Amino acid sequence: MTLKDKFDAWDAENPEVYKLFCKFTLQAAARGHKRLSAWMIVNRIRWETSVVTSGNDYKVSNDFIALYARKFMKEHPQYEGFFSLKTMKRV
Repeated sequence: MTLKDKFDAWDAENPEVYKLFCKFTLQAAARGHKRLSAWMIVNRIRWETSVVTSGNDYKVSNDFIALYARKFMKEHPQYEGFFSLKTMKRV
């Protein structure tokens, strides 16, 4: 199973994570950020779901962070380049 396959399965089982990823990224863009770290967004998701709210803590794999950034920019082309991407070694 490839990393992309694992990500797709995780994403399908945990759609709330991507919703939060979009929400927090769009908040940052609305505040004037032109670029931001996808790691920062995922760590905010971790913070919000484990400290601020009650409910599910999302144990998001670090391996998925770049895939969330790519998914976001693909689905929101007006934010192309918002996250800095490197060539992925394994997908």
